[in-house]
Amino acid sequence: MPIDAFADIPTHAAALRRGDYSAVELAEFFLHRLETYGATLNAVVTLTRERALREAKRADAELAMGVDRGPLHGIPYGAKDLLAAAGYPTTWGAAPLRDQRFDQDAAAVAKLKTAGAVLCAKLAMTEWAGGFGYDQPDASFTGPPEAAWGEGRWAGGSSSGSGSAVGAGLLPFALGSETWGSIHSPANNNGVCGLRPTFGRVDRAGCMVLSWTMDKLGPLARTAHDCGLVLNAIAGSGAFRGAPPHGDGEPGEIGEAFPPDEMVAERAYRYPPKRTPTPPFKLAILPGAADRAQDAVRENYEASVAALRELGTVEEIALPAFPYGAAATLILNAELAAASDDFLRDGLSWDLTAPEDRYGGYAGRMIPAVDYLNALRVRARFARALDRWLAPYDAVVTPARATVAQPLGMPFRRYAPGARAETLGGPANAAGLPGLCLPNGFDADGLPTGLNLVGRAFGENRVLAVGRAYQARTDWHTRRPERWT
Repeated sequence: MPIDAFADIPTHAAALRRGDYSAVELAEFFLHRLETYGATLNAVVTLTRERALREAKRADAELAMGVDRGPLHGIPYGAKDLLAAAGYPTTWGAAPLRDQRFDQDAAAVAKLKTAGAVLCAKLAMTEWAGGFGYDQPDASFTGPPEAAWGEGRWAGGSSSGSGSAVGAGLLPFALGSETWGSIHSPANNNGVCGLRPTFGRVDRAGCMVLSWTMDKLGPLARTAHDCGLVLNAIAGSGAFRGAPPHGDGEPGEIGEAFPPDEMVAERAYRYPPKRTPTPPFKLAILPGAADRAQDAVRENYEASVAALRELGTVEEIALPAFPYGAAATLILNAELAAASDDFLRDGLSWDLTAPEDRYGGYAGRMIPAVDYLNALRVRARFARALDRWLAPYDAVVTPARATVAQPLGMPFRRYAPGARAETLGGPANAAGLPGLCLPNGFDADGLPTGLNLVGRAFGENRVLAVGRAYQARTDWHTRRPERWT
């Protein structure tokens, strides 16, 4: 049976168990695609070939012995290059850190190893996750990642390589991170699904810090169901630390030496792998959410809302009035200044790729402590208000972005300057709410648009259920960019 580069995780998992192909053959297939197309897309920083083949051989041996680690057993993936992978460069997208290495895996990478997944690549990202204020796509020492759809279009930031690699069928899934749009933007631009989990749902030990109270790790994948399968594997704290995940004695592949993520929630999570009957959903939309978006974004959003009305009720509700953007920006910039203190003090920012990033990190050092503390107090108030606002609904539905992927080589401010959409990016990220981005159509040039579902904190399964139901009635997630088929 030939391997399908755009197959979802369950399709690969079933083929591995039937013996249609082995985990080693699957890893070799995707390593070849990464080697062939990764440089064209600027999506790959480092191939982890040796590790991938070692993990794939182990996956085959275990399946032969009847040891089945679950739906990710033997499935290749990539990790945004802010997650440590033992012995390999972890560059944070920044030229001054191109040789940075760690002796341990990040907690999420170690958890995926425990689940039997096969790490094939470290994937490109915006330098320092975009925190220094980049204003154009060329903000990574590996070059601006290109979107899977539309030559010369940007893959989105800051999990650029993760979105591009999944969108072009170079990997079945990838890990990304989001502080403010960094999973949803590449999901939208590359026509894939992206899940931003609740803040604290996934252990961030071994990851670059942009904002201690806003950073979140999550998957980009082909379907909402795939995102749920990956979240099931990485959710929770790295409580397994101290024993090798396979009992193989390999040194340096546990995140035990990293400072612990003190904000990871000690809450059990289980994603239901089988589709079960669901009652009609109760959904909400915001007044005029897409009125000022690009025409295709608005039209596809309206068509998506019409499709969702067949799955339940949709009512219009107003967002509680708070200074979401101002509070989120202040918190992010203040925490970035602290997280990047050594980097800035050593003058390393002057070797970054984007000119504006070389000085953009210094402004946050001027934020008074009183302003930061007041922003935290405001956030606590609106987080409670949003929780009450969301409680009656399975999800609030918005456009994922106001535009399709922009051209490379163009400052952000010059592309569609009048386009706006209420995506709940500021409120949801500041309050740590889960969000799911789904492909929902294309514009006249064949560039994808996205739909966003936002849910109550720790309500990922409700949001995923809506996403799965939507994808059962539409086929946007099955479309493939011809350039990479």
